[in-house]
Amino acid sequence: MKHTIIASSIAACLLIVGATTPLTAAAADKEVQATDLVDIFEKLGGKHPGYRKAHAKGMCAAGTFVPSANEHFKDAALLSNGELPVSMRFSLGGANPNSDERAPGTRGLGMQIKLPNGSFHTFTGNNFPVFAGKDPETFFGFLSTLLPDENGKTDPAKTMAFIKANPSVQANAMWNQQAKTPASFANTAFFGLHTFYFDNANGEKTKFRWDIQPSLGVKTLDKDEAAKMPETFLADTFAKQLKEGTVSFTIMASLGEAEDSDIDPSQQWPAERPQVELGTITVTTSGGDACKNTNFDPNVMSAGFTPSADPVLRMRSPAYAISFGKRLSNQ
Repeated sequence: MKHTIIASSIAACLLIVGATTPLTAAAADKEVQATDLVDIFEKLGGKHPGYRKAHAKGMCAAGTFVPSANEHFKDAALLSNGELPVSMRFSLGGANPNSDERAPGTRGLGMQIKLPNGSFHTFTGNNFPVFAGKDPETFFGFLSTLLPDENGKTDPAKTMAFIKANPSVQANAMWNQQAKTPASFANTAFFGLHTFYFDNANGEKTKFRWDIQPSLGVKTLDKDEAAKMPETFLADTFAKQLKEGTVSFTIMASLGEAEDSDIDPSQQWPAERPQVELGTITVTTSGGDACKNTNFDPNVMSAGFTPSADPVLRMRSPAYAISFGKRLSNQ
């Protein structure tokens, strides 16, 4: 499993500070295009026509968003129209639509809130709090080290060398080393990773990053607990929790200071940054395929909100569009 390979490579890397492995791995030496990222995900996960090139395995859900008013986002249309409908997709990382859900690692959330005027506000997040690279070139370089050679073998030493040579990958690498298996999507926190801005009517600008916290708390499975689960269990677990009670999430915004990077998703902001509540998502249904053809592009935002100049964030729009087109044409 890809997540296991990555985690073991990372674990070894963190123990070889004085290793003699030559640092031949480097970030891509040319500007990476969206097609490059889509292609490498397909190379890593295999060809699966009709599926997303990343986060191929997932489940749909729907619910409502009830906003929480606060002074930092005053007059935001997203927070000024009462209860709004929400479409969601929870997912596993990678391009394999048949991924083993017992494996630790990446879980994702795409969420689209529809406003009364027909516009949308999109949230796209993962369960890790920091991205694997400061820019598309570094991320692509890291993924490239995971590709097998002509004999189908991967080279963990290459991955280890890359992580050692590229500090912006290391925090995510540490997270992967320690990651456990999420017990349920309903017990998973999700992080937007990127920086966004809100401009209010008075011309004041709020710099923020968002995260989504589950009302049922974060719960994971250790290795032995995960081994006892069926290969596919997340959809059934979520449906059972929904039947037994309320499944909800709170959207929080961390307010950034001038010195906090707005262009590097591999840099976490200090934990002491103030947080304000944007609202609550309450899930009402799960399952079905209503979200199948939704493109959860995080750069699609409601009035007043704008994305930062983060190059990874900006790369998401064309990469998602290419993947979306391939999916619709069964490629």
